[in-house]
Amino acid sequence: MPNAIEITAALCFALAVLHTFSTSFFAQLAHRGGPHAGVWHLLSEVEVVFGAWAFVLLVAMAALSRVDDAVHYLDTRNFTEPLFVFAIMVVAASRPILELVRLLLRSLLRLLPVRRELGLFFLVMSLVPLAGSLITEPAAMTLAAILLRDTYFRTHWHIRFKYLAMGVLFVNVSIGGVLTAYAAPPVLMVTSAFGWDTRHMLVNFGRSAVVAVLINALLVTLICRRAICDAAMPDGARGQGKSGRPPVPRAIMAVHVAFLVAVVLAAHHPAVFVGLLMLFIGFCSAYVRHQDRLLIKEGLLVGFFLAGLVVLGGLQQWWLQDLLGGLPPMALYWGAAALTAITDNAALTYLGSLVEGTSEVWRTMLVAGAVTGGGLTVIANAPNPAGFALLKDTFPGGAVSAGRLFLAALGPTLVAAAAFLLI
Repeated sequence: MPNAIEITAALCFALAVLHTFSTSFFAQLAHRGGPHAGVWHLLSEVEVVFGAWAFVLLVAMAALSRVDDAVHYLDTRNFTEPLFVFAIMVVAASRPILELVRLLLRSLLRLLPVRRELGLFFLVMSLVPLAGSLITEPAAMTLAAILLRDTYFRTHWHIRFKYLAMGVLFVNVSIGGVLTAYAAPPVLMVTSAFGWDTRHMLVNFGRSAVVAVLINALLVTLICRRAICDAAMPDGARGQGKSGRPPVPRAIMAVHVAFLVAVVLAAHHPAVFVGLLMLFIGFCSAYVRHQDRLLIKEGLLVGFFLAGLVVLGGLQQWWLQDLLGGLPPMALYWGAAALTAITDNAALTYLGSLVEGTSEVWRTMLVAGAVTGGGLTVIANAPNPAGFALLKDTFPGGAVSAGRLFLAALGPTLVAAAAFLLI
């Protein structure tokens, strides 16, 4: 039987999920003004939700038990993933990295016999998410979201297009990182326990993931072709800033790529990649003329969101693990995809890895289902809050409806499901 703290944790988690789907309501209250407008605005920030409810949980733990118990629980949580997402967001979103990506995309555009605007959009929605298998999913999400924001999302029109593009991006990033054993958080959580390596991921998941990503990117490009051509910003497509600054020197790009690779390689060692981040910020300060503003504030908010998810998710094992362990493989696939919408898919696969006596088919279905559902909500996959933070200001009122995002991601999710089950 669960104890009082576990029941309280489940209640806080449920309220946090409900709060996530209600942020647009708080945004409307904030826009009305009044003495509490600032509080409503704070409660409308998705990045704050899970951190705030995690604080509520810790206060409840201190009240139900002891302060030392709450502090001990906090000390035993692993915050490597939130710290890494913060670090990789700051590095990947730097101007030299973005200009390098734009150069590579412009080179590939010459091979596509379509309009430039459509070709660039297709590459951003397909190639960049698949590159997440090399540079990690958070880095791929950061790059793709900024490219979308600067090239296609600058206008306040075509809201349906923005929701559909955002839904496809979240799904494609979630499934695009499974070609290797280290880039996707839900895969990383189980590779050691299941004995999987990059070859296993490429053979058993790679083909399905690539097919699903390409189909999703192609469909959204075809369906939204008029909106894409209408919304495309020529300056964003050329990668030039508003000030018309000269291109970043290749040597500066090379240094930034070296920092990006080093942070990725040190992903399991917070002391190393945080130290690299400090050096990176210092290097950017030394060559500020080649930089845009670093996304430190946005990265911290995303890290706070994920840290709250770690704190709240750590006490959900009492109901999640038993639920997963009692499902046959096919039911597990759909169950994992559905549960991912209300809990982080990395936590889901980690809990599944603790179930003893599972077959290889069961394990495959667990991971496939978790990555399939990783685009349904902001909390479903660790990189999603990064994309949300970068794109939300392009929506009316700076608010993204969780319900509309879920509906937009549902179609691409079904495409991914068909690919993993049939290919």
